Amino acid sequence: QVQPVESGGGSVQSGGSLRLSCTASGNPTTVKNWCMGWFRQAPGKEREGVAAIDNGGSTSYIDSVQGRFVISRDNGKDTMYLQMNNLGPEDTGMYYCAVSACFSSDHALRTMVAEGLGVWGQGTQVTVSS
Repeated sequence: QVQPVESGGGSVQSGGSLRLSCTASGNPTTVKNWCMGWFRQAPGKEREGVAAIDNGGSTSYIDSVQGRFVISRDNGKDTMYLQMNNLGPEDTGMYYCAVSACFSSDHALRTMVAEGLGVWGQGTQVTVSS
């Protein structure tokens, strides 16, 4: 049973940076072959995909974080990271890590929320003040 656990959230001012981590314990062989992704949910809004990475390291981002966020993974540690730079209040929300079988990172980003796919962590809160 794969179980993702997020860490690294916190409170920062606009323009600041945070680095989120997600370690997916359970079945290392499964995790290495799956896509991993970051998703967020702001108060009163629907959950949305932020970034995803496939087992080969190819990445996808939503437009609003392109150039500011960097997703990466260390398969040796079954861990995924999200380096978030130049944060703004619009980035505030609960950030969730999820892992799933996928066709590509873009497929994961577009379908994991919409189709309820994958195994999800409990989330870590990110708060950005102006």
